[in-house]
Amino acid sequence: MADDDRVPWQAWRRKGEDAGLPAARGPGSRRTFGATWWGRAWLEALEQRARLDPGRLSRGRSYARRGSVLELTVSPGEVEAVVQGSRVTPYQVTVRIRAFSTDEWNAVLNIVSAQIGRVAALLDGELPPEVVDDVRAAGLDLLPGAGEVLTNCSCPDFAVPCKHSAAVCYLVADALDDDPFALLLLRGRRKDELLAALRSRRGGTSTPAPPRTPPPPGIPAIAAFARLPADDAPVVVPVPAPPRPLNAPGVPAAVKVLDPPRSSGVDVRDLVALAADAARRAWALASGDPNLTLTFEQDLARRAADLLGTPELADLAHRAGISARQLTTWATAWRQAGPGGLAVTIDDPHDVDPDDLTEAVAALPNATVEANRVTAAKVQLRLGKDGLWYRFDQQFSDWTLTRPPTPDPQDLL
Repeated sequence: MADDDRVPWQAWRRKGEDAGLPAARGPGSRRTFGATWWGRAWLEALEQRARLDPGRLSRGRSYARRGSVLELTVSPGEVEAVVQGSRVTPYQVTVRIRAFSTDEWNAVLNIVSAQIGRVAALLDGELPPEVVDDVRAAGLDLLPGAGEVLTNCSCPDFAVPCKHSAAVCYLVADALDDDPFALLLLRGRRKDELLAALRSRRGGTSTPAPPRTPPPPGIPAIAAFARLPADDAPVVVPVPAPPRPLNAPGVPAAVKVLDPPRSSGVDVRDLVALAADAARRAWALASGDPNLTLTFEQDLARRAADLLGTPELADLAHRAGISARQLTTWATAWRQAGPGGLAVTIDDPHDVDPDDLTEAVAALPNATVEANRVTAAKVQLRLGKDGLWYRFDQQFSDWTLTRPPTPDPQDLL
């Protein structure tokens, strides 16, 4: 792109070459990315699986919405782009995705060519979900996972990714929407190469895949015991798999019938409540719940979340030494977003990069900003330390968390 083509950028550069880009306004300020299911899957992989910094992704989304990405080219295994930052000279950005090996591509092509409908869908500009699912079942993944997205930018920001690289990652979704072959191109194969290989396989000229070896049929238990050694040699017995937990936790039956001694001073209702909570915690552990090491506030909010709307919540608040109103706010936050929601509810405002608030400020008319909080009328958006946005609504004189968190503040409005 010639330098003359960038003359319009001078219009907003009033205080020198580092004046900064304008905020996205109008229809572009709410622009979404990923019009197709595979475009949205790419974005989900970036935000959830690739383990990229959510704060940087948020700033990159703002850059993408206001048209800062001037050029973008997808080639095998990488994306090259030109991004206009706050300086006169645009930055050169490269985003690389791990390309499949020859053997991995042979496995992918065998899966795609197994059904003529999949080939026809690709030729018609569609990417069948079954292709992605079957490729994953074969041990590969067309969408990027942790550590597979490598970014490089000529800007001085040492963050990975920087906001310019993050903007390019979001604009890749547009390229995928236009042509699903772009996803396969990121994995290392061009469209003409893929079509030639698919035609070859459909024509029967490719080497057939070796037959799968069936699993061993096993032997009856009687025959297995008959093979035990006659002497006292030890026999290795495999550890059985632990049983799956019940669909829901229960209350230990013995607690309901055994009253504590009168001299103990323990109320049977308190004992039942503690035993039932212990059963719920044990069930959560067996089900894989990671929230097992909790602070006092977190454990109190967790217990109160199960008591919302009942008189027992006020009793729990009295025993904990806080007001029922405050505990209700904590319980609501825990039910909506767990530890992250409670933290952003009870923590004091903390300073953040002003650029991280750009989208929220643009989305809320006449908004005021205090540290990590953007407020307009009775709606407040808070940027948590985890890089996620939380919406609070003013109810009476309290701010209450009302929705689950999201990386994009636009989704909360």
